[in-house]
Amino acid sequence: MSATTTLVGNATADVELRYSQAGKPVANITIAVSDRKKNQQTGEWEDGDTWFARCTIFGSMAETVAGSITKGMRVIATGRIKQDSWKDKDGNPRTSVGVIVDEIGPSLRYATAQVTRAASGGGNNAPAAPAPSDEPWTTPGASYGDDTPF
Repeated sequence: MSATTTLVGNATADVELRYSQAGKPVANITIAVSDRKKNQQTGEWEDGDTWFARCTIFGSMAETVAGSITKGMRVIATGRIKQDSWKDKDGNPRTSVGVIVDEIGPSLRYATAQVTRAASGGGNNAPAAPAPSDEPWTTPGASYGDDTPF
């Protein structure tokens, strides 16, 4: 069982997208997370320590994230904390902690976003074709007049 976490912070660089030897997409992103606290004596907001969370995204979501998240963007990510241990070339023990991302997206606290549904299973960033519907409010370019469609 692994611990889960939610991160809210800024992308420190554009997403790094690579492909495994098996051709599977893998993306890495570092999220800078800092605490803000209100100083009770001065009433001013103060920035706390900043720490950097190295995050990994697998599969078709990696390609979608690489096409959606850019440097400086405020994001919200949830995932599983993973610790890796190894010995360096001198035989010294080393440890790193990262997050395997399950969900990630832009924070809408200080921004707006236009969401386009990605094609499922294809792993590309092309929008999926809209589902056919007889409902007038799901038809692009439909005129609604002054009436609410529901």
